[in-house]
Amino acid sequence: MQKDQTYNTTPEPRQAEENPISTVLDRNISALIRRRVKDEKRLSRQEHLAQAMTDFAGSMVFVYIHAAIFALWIVVNLGWLPILPAFDPSLVILAMVASVEAIFISTFVLISQNRMAAADDKRADLALQISLLNEHETTRLVAMVSAIAERLGVETEVAPHEIDEMKKDVPPEMVMEEIERQQSG
Repeated sequence: MQKDQTYNTTPEPRQAEENPISTVLDRNISALIRRRVKDEKRLSRQEHLAQAMTDFAGSMVFVYIHAAIFALWIVVNLGWLPILPAFDPSLVILAMVASVEAIFISTFVLISQNRMAAADDKRADLALQISLLNEHETTRLVAMVSAIAERLGVETEVAPHEIDEMKKDVPPEMVMEEIERQQSG
């Protein structure tokens, strides 16, 4: 019977005997968590406030509170609750309050989206760097395996011209230029 797996939420890697995943993967996860904590600490008070407001505005508690306030506002101002006098019989004030609130909530959401877009850009740059490194290493491995196969006299089903193409290092600038050329053409 398999025992329950617990997931590491601390940024430090666990010992190999208690860790169900590889040491390298655990180290990478820990590094990512440490980086996120570091980035979170760098946020200004304004960014923390905007994020808190966005988190609250995106919660069901926010929906329940607004549903209750709007329902009470409407019931009172339609005269259905005679113990309280109507203060906004045309509901114009309610519409204005809701509009102003929507402006502020939209602004908070845009601030959070800008921050998330910047984080996405960082992740995309990291992913690109890893892909480029992987491509470079793969190219070198193809060259090494090809040389070993040639030295041992092993024939492969891959055509020699295909192996020569796989051995080529392609600069990322050339790839970007070709993408742009094909998109514009």
